[in-house]
Amino acid sequence: MNAMDNYPTHELDGIKYRCGHVSPFGATILYGNAVNFSVFSKHATWCELLLYHQGAKEPFAVLPFPDEFRIGNVFSMIVYDLDYEELEYGYRFDGPIDPQGGHRFDRRKVLLDPYAKLVAGRDLWGERSDPDETFVHRGKVIPEDFDWGDDRPLEIPLKDLVIYEAHVRGLTMGSGSGTKYMGTFAGLTSKIPYLKELGVNCIELLPIFEFDEFENSRVVGEERLYNYWGYSTVAFFAPKSGYAASSSVSLVAEELKNTIKQFHRNGIEVMLDVVFNHTAEGNERGPYISFRGIDNKTYYLLTPDGQYYNFSGCGNTMNCNNAVVRSFILDCLRYWVSVYHIDGFRFDLASILSRDANGAPMSSPPLLEALAQDPVLGRTKLVAEAWDAGGLYQVGSFPAWGRWAAWTGKYRDCLRRFIKSEAECGPEMLMRIQGSPDLYANRNAEASINFVTCHDGFTLYDMVSYNEKHNEANGEANRDGANDNNSWNCGAEGEVDDPEIRELRIRQIKNAATLLLLSRGVPMLLAGDEFCNSQGGNNNAYCQDSPISWLNWGDLKRNRPVFEYFKTLIAFRHAHPVLRTKQFYTGVNSSGYPELSFHGQSAWKLDAMKPFHTFGFMYAETVADHGVEKDCFIYCGVNTYWEERTLELPIIPANTRWHVVAYSAGDANEVGNVAGGELTIAPRSSVLVLGS
Repeated sequence: MNAMDNYPTHELDGIKYRCGHVSPFGATILYGNAVNFSVFSKHATWCELLLYHQGAKEPFAVLPFPDEFRIGNVFSMIVYDLDYEELEYGYRFDGPIDPQGGHRFDRRKVLLDPYAKLVAGRDLWGERSDPDETFVHRGKVIPEDFDWGDDRPLEIPLKDLVIYEAHVRGLTMGSGSGTKYMGTFAGLTSKIPYLKELGVNCIELLPIFEFDEFENSRVVGEERLYNYWGYSTVAFFAPKSGYAASSSVSLVAEELKNTIKQFHRNGIEVMLDVVFNHTAEGNERGPYISFRGIDNKTYYLLTPDGQYYNFSGCGNTMNCNNAVVRSFILDCLRYWVSVYHIDGFRFDLASILSRDANGAPMSSPPLLEALAQDPVLGRTKLVAEAWDAGGLYQVGSFPAWGRWAAWTGKYRDCLRRFIKSEAECGPEMLMRIQGSPDLYANRNAEASINFVTCHDGFTLYDMVSYNEKHNEANGEANRDGANDNNSWNCGAEGEVDDPEIRELRIRQIKNAATLLLLSRGVPMLLAGDEFCNSQGGNNNAYCQDSPISWLNWGDLKRNRPVFEYFKTLIAFRHAHPVLRTKQFYTGVNSSGYPELSFHGQSAWKLDAMKPFHTFGFMYAETVADHGVEKDCFIYCGVNTYWEERTLELPIIPANTRWHVVAYSAGDANEVGNVAGGELTIAPRSSVLVLGS
C-alpha cells in the first residue's frame, strides 16, 4: 500500500476518492473502509463507477473516472469510507456505437465487473429478481480472510484419482438424501462419509461460477424449467450464490471454502467444471451483462461484419487467445487455486481455447501453453473436453505440453458398443484398456480420462434400459439430446418387472464398471451410477431442476449390491499400483510375465486384429509384503456373447493360487473350476480373479 493512499484528492457529494491502483483488477479492500476499483477497457472513451446500498434500486454515488485516473486502458479509483459488507457496485461505459466494427457500447447500461468476487441479485435459487430491475447482477466486495489452517490443494497424482462427477443441487436435493442444507455447498459435506466409503478421492463439480438459472427458463406442463447445469457463466470469479445456504448473509465464499476444506481433510480433491468458451450474453440479441458493454471487440470472436462466431453452440465465443482475455482466464484460475484451494479444472469445449481471432485452430495456442506452464497452476490438474460445437475434434491431438489430460470420448463409445455384443469393437477395446496408446502415444496413460457416462447423456442405468432418448419433459418435442447413445435396453424399453431383464441390466452395469475400473488411465464415474440412478431415459437433463436430475437416494438401499460391487472394484484399484501405471509398456514382473497381456479363450492366444466377444487380460505386478517381494497376478475375463463361455487361465507360479474377487453375474462361488485353471462364466458377464 502506498502512503499516499490515505489521502483522497477528490470529493463528490460527500464521497471521497483518488486515483487508484491498476493492479489487481476488480474491487479490493485496501485498509479500513477504503476500496480500490480497477477495470479494463481498450476501446471505451468514458467510464463511471456506481455504488449502491444493498438491494437499493438507485446508486448512492456515481463517480466518473477523471482522465488522470486512466492509465493505459485501465480505469482505477480508490473510494473511502465504504461499508463494503453492504456495498454493491457496477460500471457504465461509453465508446463507439458501431456493431459492424465490433463495438456495442451503451452508456445507459450498468455492467457487472468481470473480476467481481461475488454477485448480488440472485441470492436464492429459483427466486426471480424484480422485473423492473435494470441492474440484476451486481458486484460485491468481499474480504479474503478465511482461516484455512494448514489446508492446501492435495496434489494427489492424477493417475491415482477416481473422479466422481456431480451437480451441487442434484447430489442432495433428491428423496432420501438425509441432508439438512439440501442443494447447497454446505450440503455437499454431508456426503463426504458416503464418498469415502465408496472410495472416490476426487469430486468434480458441474459449473459453480455464478450463472443465471432463469436463462431460457420456461414452463412445460406444470414444471418450471431452468438453466440447471449452469454452462453459461455470468461471473467467472464468483461462486454461485444460489448454491449457498448462507447467501442471505453474504457468506457464500466462506461456505464454499469450508466445504472444500472439509473435503480435503477427508482426502478428497475438488475439481471444477469451468466454461471459458462463451458467456451468458449470447448472440446479437442477448443481454448486456458485462463484457459486451465493457469491450465487446476484445472479449469475443467476431466475424468481419461484427457478428458473433458461435463455436460454442450458445451464441458467442470468447476470444481466448487475445492477450487480455488470456490474462483474464489465467487470473481467474490462479484465483480459484490460491484463494479457494481448488485441485483441478475440467474445461468445457476446450478446443475453442485453441482457436485464433478468426476462429481457426492454432497448432500452438498461447492460452493452452500459458495454462500448462503457469507457475501458480504448476501442480493443478488440467483436463480438456477436447472438442467443440464448431466441429473441431482433438481427442488425442489436443495441444498438451505434457500437462493436459482429456476426456476420452472414444473410450465411452467403444465400451458401450462392446458390452452390447458388437464384436468388431474388440480390437479397439484392447487399446482403451491400455490407456489408449493409439491416442496418447506422445504422452502416457494418465492423459486419458476414461468414462462411460457423464452429466451429458444417459446415466449408466438408463444406458442399459433405453434404446431411445425420452426427453419429452424438456418441452422440445424430443428433438434435443444426442441420438447416437450406443445404448441397449436388454429386451424392453424402460422400467420392467421381468426379473431376467432386470438381472441382465444389473450385470451390464457391473460389466461396464469392471472394465472402467480395471483400465489404465483415470476413471470417472457419474454420480449415482453406483446405485442405478435413473433419469427416466432423459439424456439431456440440462433444464431439469427436478427429480429427473436429482439423485434418488432410496435407490442406494434398493441396489446396495451394485454399490458394493463398485466399492470392491475401487478398493481393488487403489490396492494395486499396476492398474494405475502411467507408462503404456513397462516390461515384465520379477517372474518374467509381461505387465499387461491379452488372452483369448485359450491363454496367450488372441487375434487382436479380428472381432471377438470373449477375451481376458492379465496384469502382473511385483509387490512388497512385509519387506519381501512377491508376485501378484490380476486376470479379468470378459464375455459379451449371449451364451456361456469358458476361458483358460494363464499358468502362474506354483506358489500362487487364483481366487475370485468379483463376478458380475453372481457370487464368486458361482464361477466354475477356478482351481482347475478355467473360468466358466455366464453370458454377458465379467469376472475378476487374483493370483497371489
